[in-house]
Amino acid sequence: MKFITKYKHIVIENMDSKKATKLQLLNFKSISTRTFWITSIAFFLCFFSWFGIVPFMPDVVKDLGLTPEQKWNSIILAVSGTVFARLAIGKLCDKYGPRLCYTWMLMIGALPVILIGFVQTPEQFLICRLFIGFIGASFVITQVHTSIMFASNIVGTANATSAGWGNLGGGANRLGMPIIAAAVVSLGIAEAENAWRYSMIIAGITCFIMGIVYFFFTQDTPEGNFKELKERGELPTSKKDEIGFLEVLKDYRVWILFLIYAACFGMELTVYGTMDDYLQNRFGLSRSFAGNLVLSFALMNIFARTLGGYFGDMFGRLKGLRGRVIFLAVILAIEGIVLTTFSTATSLVVGMGFLIAFSLSVQMAEGATFSVVPFINKKAIGSISGIVGAGGNVGAFVAAMLLKSKSAVAESAAIASNSQLGEQAVKTAQMAASASAVSSGYFIIGGFVVLAGILALTIKFAPVAAETPELVLKADK
Repeated sequence: MKFITKYKHIVIENMDSKKATKLQLLNFKSISTRTFWITSIAFFLCFFSWFGIVPFMPDVVKDLGLTPEQKWNSIILAVSGTVFARLAIGKLCDKYGPRLCYTWMLMIGALPVILIGFVQTPEQFLICRLFIGFIGASFVITQVHTSIMFASNIVGTANATSAGWGNLGGGANRLGMPIIAAAVVSLGIAEAENAWRYSMIIAGITCFIMGIVYFFFTQDTPEGNFKELKERGELPTSKKDEIGFLEVLKDYRVWILFLIYAACFGMELTVYGTMDDYLQNRFGLSRSFAGNLVLSFALMNIFARTLGGYFGDMFGRLKGLRGRVIFLAVILAIEGIVLTTFSTATSLVVGMGFLIAFSLSVQMAEGATFSVVPFINKKAIGSISGIVGAGGNVGAFVAAMLLKSKSAVAESAAIASNSQLGEQAVKTAQMAASASAVSSGYFIIGGFVVLAGILALTIKFAPVAAETPELVLKADK
């Protein structure tokens, strides 16, 4: 075990290390900076395509005749496929490198995005949404690549910033997709009712092209690609990789982080995926106004997730790895408290205040999580990132199932009890029932997040790493 110590702001690195110790966004001569930008843009495009259908759901429901059950199932399937993809892609990154993994994922993942533009039945739509979810694994590759490219003193900030800017794609599509659709219609390419199909096809083609860009303009590590490093004997054998993966599976800290990421990113996916309808049903907002509000909260990823990584790095410098864990626990607790409070709000102004606080805290918690992940086991960053990343989608799946079950029961009861009062009365009762059910679901979810914050405090490191400030560890195993 090698220990390399940092006093004040001086880091003594191995002479052959080429990892960036600063996040210099305009230093394009640096392979770390170029990789940061390309992986962030690729991540943005993947999330843009993954959730690209969301702004068009009313059109899809009308075009394909989706039932409420099928609509909810499409939301669940969209996050379910990502679980398996993230678990697999992390191990593949450790074995083949992030460059090839991202290239193939972008090019293959583009196919269901394109194909959804050609679906004719609800079943075909649901299948495409399942497979489109695979490109959500882009997050794992992005975190692996930035973890490899940046040194310990800045890795939390780099990870959080690339993830935050990539996450913007999941909100920017609410504005970008309608613009693409409007352009398609104005150019006479398609009628308005079919514009959603062409928008998804364009998004898929863009992802495919980005896969080509990724292959030619990035490399796996500052020292070169995995293939070259293996030829020089600078990477462990596949047998050692397998042992490392088994060690990852046995490490309790990985599974705690799995649950923690379920409590932050998973909750962000679910809350934002249901927030449009909730704001309309709870506060009587118009569809466009509610959508713009959700978009504005998603745009907080520009800075909020970076703040989480930055404070994770800062507390690491002050209090060692234990400092990173303490900050993560605190920000998770804040996230849970503001979500439960938001769920009880009946005033739009008060509700918006707590929703802003939730957006800020949940994104900071995501950044703080991946300021801890790179320090669990540096020999298996990909595998750990994949498992933790999958936790986010498992959390989204469980939360969506909770909200679906509560909402479906409440809406069915409202419809049955008001069926004799006319269509408008049924619709009003259904909206009120849905809002009440989702509100109680948010309250339960907030309580789970608080518990996850308490659980974070059980993450332990070796005493010298956990408690010593200004310490950078490098292990040769």
